[in-house]
Amino acid sequence: MLSTEAEPSTPAGLDAGPVALRHNRRHAHVVRAGFIPLIDVAVLVAAAEQGFADREGIRLELIRDVSWSNIRDRLAFRQFDVAHALGPMPIASQLGIGSNPYPSFTPFALGRGGNAITLSVTLYREMAALAGLSGTEDALTNARALKSLIDRRQASGRKPLVFGMTYPFSSHNYEFRFWMAAGGIDPDRDVLMTVVPPPFTADAMAAGAIDGFCVNAPWNLIAVERGVGRVVATKRDIWPSSPEKVLAVRPDWAEANGETLSRLLVALDAAARWCDAPENVGDLAEMLADPAHVGVPADLFRSLLRGRFVVDPDGTSREIPDYLVFHGDLANFPWLSQARWVYSQMIRWGQASFSQEGLARVEAAYRPDLYRAALGGSATPIPLGESKPEGSVAGHSVSTRKGETRLSPDPFIDGRTFDPEAIPEYLAGFDIKRSGALGPVSE
Repeated sequence: MLSTEAEPSTPAGLDAGPVALRHNRRHAHVVRAGFIPLIDVAVLVAAAEQGFADREGIRLELIRDVSWSNIRDRLAFRQFDVAHALGPMPIASQLGIGSNPYPSFTPFALGRGGNAITLSVTLYREMAALAGLSGTEDALTNARALKSLIDRRQASGRKPLVFGMTYPFSSHNYEFRFWMAAGGIDPDRDVLMTVVPPPFTADAMAAGAIDGFCVNAPWNLIAVERGVGRVVATKRDIWPSSPEKVLAVRPDWAEANGETLSRLLVALDAAARWCDAPENVGDLAEMLADPAHVGVPADLFRSLLRGRFVVDPDGTSREIPDYLVFHGDLANFPWLSQARWVYSQMIRWGQASFSQEGLARVEAAYRPDLYRAALGGSATPIPLGESKPEGSVAGHSVSTRKGETRLSPDPFIDGRTFDPEAIPEYLAGFDIKRSGALGPVSE
């Protein structure tokens, strides 16, 4: 059980006023939060800068870092209480896989969207010439065109392409692999995959060290602006609901600060709702542009937050409604079905094996119970269940405490759906996976 603390607080949704906020800051509980400079740190930034944390008696200290391995380690070494983290990171930590797998969990997702796959302009132009691309093709067509080029390169003895992703246990890694495999590319045999921290991806491409990468905004757009990158797929093209960033929490800190954690979730819920409001785009872009946060031009953020961006140095652009969702579509709820999908991809690519014990550990990583406890009295609709079918082409109705909520369609690029109760059967349907990925099914 998480302990509780007696702290004065202003109820969520009420205007605390400047005097009360100053009082809260003097008596606030300090929460140290690590983050990587990406657009989806927006909810944490808004919670700190717009007074949502203050209203809950919390002084939220945001500490910028450069890599996900640093985030992982600084949580383990108690330098952070909570962190902006990759959705799969708490799952890997609970499964005990990877380096320094200090266990963490998440009771709150920080939103959806933002990722994109960018290839070098040189590679894309070669691919387009071979496949006769016009530049308006969808993500799956682009993947198949890349497959054709890889086959030609292999036949002529050219060295494998090198692709960067931000961390082995990341949505970026699984989405990049999912996209390639949907196009017939084996990411472990046909190309080389390497880890590149998000802020270094555009530089690595400009230096010729990598031929492509999958990362969150704004780094794809920076590669395009610099004339070295071409965006060929986004998260929304691959699977809109793929778990992106979450609030990772240290269990020992949560045990000692249960009431503070609940109040933090209330603050983050209010901040996420604020970030989703179109009238706040300008202010949010300015906050993210601050060098202490992300530090790239505010105009770039304004465009991204409205779902508009240039995908090619030649000026080709795309508009993607709901490219970034911070609160709508139940984006903050930690769905166990989405955690199970991440587990399926860990198994698919040989990082884990399937077992009932593994499932239990996966479900210890995502904590909808804490989300419900913190936000039960709020205006936010809270699902009655913890799992749902994933990959619906038509959308999905979810029962909440406030009635039925209709979720947007979230199809996978390969057209299949994911039943969270049938992971072995789901994995059996993939042609490209590690041989024996499931291994013996352990009950």
